[in-house]
Amino acid sequence: MSDEIAKTPQPPYYAVIFSSLRTEGDDGYGAMAERMDALARQQPGFLGMESAREGLGLTVGYFRSLEDIAAWKRNVEHAEAQRRGRADWYTHYRVRIAKVEREYGFEKK
Repeated sequence: MSDEIAKTPQPPYYAVIFSSLRTEGDDGYGAMAERMDALARQQPGFLGMESAREGLGLTVGYFRSLEDIAAWKRNVEHAEAQRRGRADWYTHYRVRIAKVEREYGFEKK
């Protein structure tokens, strides 16, 4: 996973916000997280991703359309990761989908 801020196009586009609390131990989580990162980047309509974990985990994936998000949710490997997440890796999670209508920022050169 990257330590960079995603370079997204001009809005509108969509954000999938995944907030999570983990169980103890890895139990294959790290390998699956790396695989999901690589797989998401291959999905049509994928625009970028940002992730951070310090107790509370936050991952935000950016997509061109709601249809692209629905296709990602249906991906067979992603569905298996979701199943494992509920069974093994998370004590609590929440997924929120939002339309990004405006963005701005700053970058020191």
